[in-house]
Amino acid sequence: MHKFLRSIGFGAYRRKKEIAGLLNELEKTATKRRRIQIETDSNLCEIRAEVAPGMGLALVGETDEHGVFQREYYYPYLLSSDVSSNVTCSIQRHTEKETFAGLLDETRVGISLIFYLDNGFEYMERKLDHVSRKVTAVKLTGLSTEGKVLLPLYKTTKQIKKAQVAAKDRNNLLEAARNGDEDAIETLTIEDIDMYSQISRRVLKEDIYSIVESSFMPSGIECDQYSVIGEIVQIEEKSNGLTHETVYDLTLNCNDMIFHVGIAQRDLMGEPMVGRRFKGQIWMQGVAAFEEGGDNE
Repeated sequence: MHKFLRSIGFGAYRRKKEIAGLLNELEKTATKRRRIQIETDSNLCEIRAEVAPGMGLALVGETDEHGVFQREYYYPYLLSSDVSSNVTCSIQRHTEKETFAGLLDETRVGISLIFYLDNGFEYMERKLDHVSRKVTAVKLTGLSTEGKVLLPLYKTTKQIKKAQVAAKDRNNLLEAARNGDEDAIETLTIEDIDMYSQISRRVLKEDIYSIVESSFMPSGIECDQYSVIGEIVQIEEKSNGLTHETVYDLTLNCNDMIFHVGIAQRDLMGEPMVGRRFKGQIWMQGVAAFEEGGDNE
């Protein structure tokens, strides 16, 4: 079974036989179907079964000569309407199957951010039609199987504005450093040394979560899973239409980057409220917006 199936309200489905029955039922009732002909004797078919607005299961496979859908794999998805990043994004195919990963060189989180491309079917369509696959924006979402709600940090308006200016200045320095600016590299090195010194002193007397307001770090050996701490800026409760489980759709601000996280109510410890923070491990997905028109690059 898919590890993050429970993130969209299917926590009760644990056995392969139960999941197979669920998928078979969704195949019959789903209304969103797409099919593309890859080669003369090969095609790809995607079925989207929505169990709540913007949330559901994607089933991918092939249609045989009798028109019968042969499922190859499936995955849960959560959609977002908020643009998370406009930086350069490259897309590469996974080795195992016709799925894709996106790579964002995002300075705000300090790492090269890798995500599972949720609209890989559209990417393949554009490739076959020789249409531009240049990415103009990415809407990120994450699915989580376990999380906690942390209390917010108390900050004055002056401190918030100061932090925003500092973050903007640091992003500018990081961009300059990437372009080979030696002065920027030296400034960042000095800032990192000062920051390390301050944290070393504070951690002796303060809790680590009162020092670290937000974080975004790779987790485990899979490249699209991360451990995050982010401020909750919006909460939406969704009900799985089949199981009636409640799923939280949390909009997070993490290192000044906005993205959504879906987690079942039963898997979240604490009561989420705007201003509080979410801490947990997520599987990052993303929908890429492509350049309109133009020839394929």
